[in-house]
Amino acid sequence: MMNLPIWRGLTLSHPIFLVFLYVVSILLANITLNIFIPLPFYGMLSVGTIFFAAIFTLRDKIHFYGGLKFVYWAIFMAVIVNVIVSYWLDVPSRFIFASFLSITVSELADTAIFHRFKHRKFVMRVLSSNALSVPLDSVLFTFLAFYGILPLTEIWQIIYADIVVKYAIAMLFVTKFWQLKRLQQA
Repeated sequence: MMNLPIWRGLTLSHPIFLVFLYVVSILLANITLNIFIPLPFYGMLSVGTIFFAAIFTLRDKIHFYGGLKFVYWAIFMAVIVNVIVSYWLDVPSRFIFASFLSITVSELADTAIFHRFKHRKFVMRVLSSNALSVPLDSVLFTFLAFYGILPLTEIWQIIYADIVVKYAIAMLFVTKFWQLKRLQQA
């Protein structure tokens, strides 16, 4: 990621800026989680997934640039901010609980895998950690949030669409990171 200045010495790769983006992405995902787009093929896409797909790669960037301390701080801040804002916006408690639990479990799993593969290239670390955390988050959140409200066929459609879109967006982020890295080396 290029080190472009944003504000008073803060750069695009600064862990504090990345934590801010991470928290805002999760907040936007939670605010739009129950708005669905029917897909022309199998599945229904939650608008929140579009925002949420970025968080796994953002968390990996926080880990890369700031280390574990910033990762745990980011997860903690995201959970606290999202619970407070969701409560203030009168988001149903089942969505708050589903979000809290799925963020905590999937992000800690993602962090553990990313950290375990710290000797590998960044792209491989991202892909390895996303391989578990993306489906874990999608299944856990969707069942906790929508079981008993939506039919199981719709729940599986949401899970399918979420996983496909999260992987696609993660690949876009990884590709962009790789391109920027090559430009910096040239």
